[in-house]
Amino acid sequence: MTASVDVSPREAEVLELVGEHLSNAEIAARLFISVRTAESHVSALLRKLDVPDRRALAVRAAASRRAVGPSHAVPVLPAPLTSFVGRASERAELTEMIGKHRQVSAVGPGGVGKTRLALAVAADAAGVFADGVWFVDLVPVNDPGMVADAVAGALGLGEQPGRGMTESVAVALADRHALLVLDNCEQVRDGVALFVERLLAACPGVTVLVTSRARLMVPFERVYQVPPLSLSDDGESDAVALFKERATAIGWPLDPPLHDHIRSICERLDGMALAIELAAARYPTLGLDGLTAALSQPLRTLTGGSRADDRHRSVRAAVDWSHTLLEPADRNLLRRVSVFVAPFTATAAAEVAGAEEGVIADGLARLAEQSLLVVRASSSATEYRALETIRQYGAERLTEAGELADVRTRHLRWCLAAATGLAVAGTDWRPRFDAVADDLRAALAWAADEPEHRADAFDLARHMAELAFTRNLVGESQQRYEQAAALAGDAAAAAAMLRNAAAVAGCRMHGDDMYRLHRAAAAHARRCGAATRAAADLATAATTVYRFSGTFVRTPSPDRALALITEAREDAGDDPAALAAVALAEVASAADAFGADQDPYDDVVTETLARAERAVELAHRTGDPPAESAALDALAAVQSWAGDAFATAATARRRVHLLSSAPTTPAVTHELVQALGEAAQTGIGVGDLPGARRWASRLADHPSLAEVGHRATSWQLVADALAGDVGDVLTGAVRFLDSWRRSGSPAWPDLEPAVTAVAMVHGLRDDQDARHEWNTILEQFGASPNRVHGYGAVFDVMPLLHNGQVSEALERMAPESGEVWRWVTWIWHHWYVALRAEAAVLAGSPDARHRLADARELTTGNPVAGAIVERAEALLEDDPTRLLATTDAFDAAGCRYQSARTRILAGGEHALRGAAVLADLGLAPMAVR
Repeated sequence: MTASVDVSPREAEVLELVGEHLSNAEIAARLFISVRTAESHVSALLRKLDVPDRRALAVRAAASRRAVGPSHAVPVLPAPLTSFVGRASERAELTEMIGKHRQVSAVGPGGVGKTRLALAVAADAAGVFADGVWFVDLVPVNDPGMVADAVAGALGLGEQPGRGMTESVAVALADRHALLVLDNCEQVRDGVALFVERLLAACPGVTVLVTSRARLMVPFERVYQVPPLSLSDDGESDAVALFKERATAIGWPLDPPLHDHIRSICERLDGMALAIELAAARYPTLGLDGLTAALSQPLRTLTGGSRADDRHRSVRAAVDWSHTLLEPADRNLLRRVSVFVAPFTATAAAEVAGAEEGVIADGLARLAEQSLLVVRASSSATEYRALETIRQYGAERLTEAGELADVRTRHLRWCLAAATGLAVAGTDWRPRFDAVADDLRAALAWAADEPEHRADAFDLARHMAELAFTRNLVGESQQRYEQAAALAGDAAAAAAMLRNAAAVAGCRMHGDDMYRLHRAAAAHARRCGAATRAAADLATAATTVYRFSGTFVRTPSPDRALALITEAREDAGDDPAALAAVALAEVASAADAFGADQDPYDDVVTETLARAERAVELAHRTGDPPAESAALDALAAVQSWAGDAFATAATARRRVHLLSSAPTTPAVTHELVQALGEAAQTGIGVGDLPGARRWASRLADHPSLAEVGHRATSWQLVADALAGDVGDVLTGAVRFLDSWRRSGSPAWPDLEPAVTAVAMVHGLRDDQDARHEWNTILEQFGASPNRVHGYGAVFDVMPLLHNGQVSEALERMAPESGEVWRWVTWIWHHWYVALRAEAAVLAGSPDARHRLADARELTTGNPVAGAIVERAEALLEDDPTRLLATTDAFDAAGCRYQSARTRILAGGEHALRGAAVLADLGLAPMAVR
């Protein structure tokens, strides 16, 4: 780190963790700060260190560590609790394979040591992969469709709106040179194969190392058969070395003369690492002779069968042998706690095992001593975890004992209680949810296939949907709501779950799913005789086609949407909710029919406005905030068509206030995120920059947008740019650009104003390289009418006027305000006419007075645009007192840039003060006419 860069201690900590390739969420968890704060620190570091992206920042962090540590990326791998013994040749062979091939599968039976070997190889290879190595444990995953979610969780990624989790992961790793280790893949082999194929196709720099009991059976796979530990007589074998090391670690070193005896035991265990470790753990109490005697009976079963079966049975023999040494109570406990997927406490084990906690705690300690459970102690609790082989063995024993259904039922009840306890989010909610999430999923997977537990499965699926939504796992939330609908005991409950699923799909910007799910809800409602509720669902499906057309992959035809409205109208009866939904759909369809040449004052617009107000009134009567918000959104759209910017802004604010006091649900969240963006836009349109920045800040900080910083910050960048707060723009632009690129650089129209605003700020700073970079990004969006006549004209003209290029500014705004497409650019209409009038005055245009008169009439009530017009007229009249008076108006409106510009235009000592403000803002000097 150079001495000239002012990096705070906290930023230095964040930089170090970026160098370890941690995500913002992981950094936040490590430092006990919010994700938003972590993002802000990363953004500040990118700006201070003048590096283009997060990857370069990681390289910078690595460079700063070279004087005190390794220069390569720190591998993101589980820390081994014991030393890795032997396997020198296997380690070298597998390392060579991942250097030559992009996908390698380390295959072998359970307990052979696949995971430990893979971890050792990954650690060795960390220095080769510039972006590090990443480890994903797939043990908790039972659904092949959840493989990408597990990988995303390990990488600290969230699902990007408009794309699936597999695509989100692929986008994040597209330009990375990294090694991904997928451990324990056999239970989701098909899902892993499909995920890996798509990942490798999209990420040329990624290598995948898989551990599994079976091959993936795909053409690009290279298989490495992991052998048992060596048993050769040439010196000390790996198997003997492992036994000795583990025995010594627990305080019982072995003498060299015992080598042959140890080798004999390891040979009878077929060189299986797990069996050897279990045997070594029992050595202090049984001795070598005792071990030999205890292993004789289980090993008699290791005859016949295929090679894979033989090896599997050798692990089973070792576990069987360990099991026979347990007291009956400990055997019962071992098989009963095998239902836990994640680490568990003695309290949880007592509930599931059906015994007193004190007795259970003592039994867990004995099982941990015998290496049948892994124990992890912390300041808050002691947790235990069964290895996957032990879990599978325990499940078989549960079945043999006839206890499987009873124990899984108790586990299901424990999971339901845990899910209920998580209903209220607190400061420690996220780690508490993460700690039990895999158990909730496992219990749900079992209960969903048990008819007698269908009601409990429904409750757990519903809880999981709600919890996943709170955790911002929106893809899983939608999946769980749909699963709950399939498990529901009646059609009404199923319809309710489908409506929630549709709302979550809206948060994901998946219009096709919203439409499908609302129609499915209608079908269920009709099935239970709720015809009016079905009518509301059908009308809402039709409204979705109009309101969220940009989120569809395949938008339904207008004729189909109109047919749904007709069907809904016929069944609505006098039900308030159905009538409100139908009224909203009718307004949406009418507004959708407006054309570019629509006269805002004709009878069609007037009639539609009246119908929109009626829809709001009907929705208000229902007492349903999301329904009323949707109606207000339609009203705002029609008001904007009518050219009433102030009414539109008021309606947008009304939406935010309505939703801010409503309980948080998927439907409320979906509406609120949209409402905040609309409030920010309309605030900009009427010159309420403080309000616009307030709404935009709430949007930027909304938890549901934590993984999509480009969408979160877009309107904040626009408002900050117009206010002249360059520092905030530069910081926000880093977050925007980093998130936008990680999301696959989507060319969404809503993002264009933000890109244009940042380019404008760089123009005011006279940073032509940065401005060119952002203009290049803007080219990816194409040329929309809004960019030509709306924000594009505004943001192009401001730097032109700043640099004294008044003729160019006048030409850029040549179209008359009446020629500008009001339905596209009404937000920018006041800014357009005000700046157009000022350009005419500064250029000495003969029609300057005419433009001023039109602009004054149009901008009345807009504090910023009105002040620009007032300033232009004062310049035309050469009235310095009147000119300087506009500085107070700009300051009151939160527009420091325009205030400074006024002072410079006033000349003299005022110009010096204005220039100082511009310098303080970080802007280049302004050219004076």
